[in-house]
Amino acid sequence: MSFVKEFREFAVKGNVVDMAVGIIIGAAFGKIVSSFVNDIITPPLGYLIGGVDFIDLKATLPAMQEGRDPVTINYGAFIQTAFDFIIVAFAIFLVIKMINRLKRKEEVAPTAPPPPPSRQEVLLEEIRDLLKRQ
Repeated sequence: MSFVKEFREFAVKGNVVDMAVGIIIGAAFGKIVSSFVNDIITPPLGYLIGGVDFIDLKATLPAMQEGRDPVTINYGAFIQTAFDFIIVAFAIFLVIKMINRLKRKEEVAPTAPPPPPSRQEVLLEEIRDLLKRQ
């Protein structure tokens, strides 16, 4: 089997296409969550702590040599990333919880009762029962 043919079979399989769609939607969802955190969640939190933006929070270590820039520990960026993660995890939790609830409703949905046996089946069952008694 040629390499190109094998790759084509791999690339057009349903799983690969589904995965690609999931990655694209995940990237778009990540942008939405980042905007939600940066534009809606962070400003009120910054306002509550005195107008400080999390991204600007950092600890500056003194320069070890003259002429060098001091080293900064950007813990504000870490806090922002942690908030992003918590919000993404919570959003995914809610989506999965909704999907599981829908699945449970499908499982609980009553199935239609089986149709009554035909006249021939009833007669055959009666004949069978008579033969068993003999």
